[in-house]
Amino acid sequence: MSSTRINGDDRLKGDAKFISVCQTVEPHVFAFTVWSKKNRCAAADILHAAQGRAIYGVLYEIPDYLMTKATARVKNRTSLDEIEGQGTNYVQQIIRVVDPNGRESAAITYVVKNRCDGLKTSIDYVTHILRGLQEHHFPEEYCRYIVSRVLENNSLLSEELQDRGFDEDAKCEL
Repeated sequence: MSSTRINGDDRLKGDAKFISVCQTVEPHVFAFTVWSKKNRCAAADILHAAQGRAIYGVLYEIPDYLMTKATARVKNRTSLDEIEGQGTNYVQQIIRVVDPNGRESAAITYVVKNRCDGLKTSIDYVTHILRGLQEHHFPEEYCRYIVSRVLENNSLLSEELQDRGFDEDAKCEL
């Protein structure tokens, strides 16, 4: 979600262009359901759920050649599919999203391929998520929701979240 992270030198090198913040049209639940070897912790997922809520995200325009491994390798680049673990941990899914002006569109997201329970996330990983929420000025109630989901997943992160400025009263202001 952080523009800095997705556009880092080890990722898309500035080629992901911010379009808009958005939220899912259908209700989902934010969870940590897959082990990330690279991050050494449980990584994020969204699960369609009738009792869920809108999940916020960021729409980026990414050049077509950076979407798949085959086309990115031709230009000696890393693809979004590689970054997101397409085929290994995640699979692409098209979802409907709506921007702040009420315009609906289709967006590609990545959802977990084989979900597991009981995995714990880490402070470094969730800090990327929370910094992205701040960077894009998501609603405070949504920041609180994400912090609550983090703490539900790993209550041992409570003190570290507070030390980094995130707690139950998390704000999305820098």
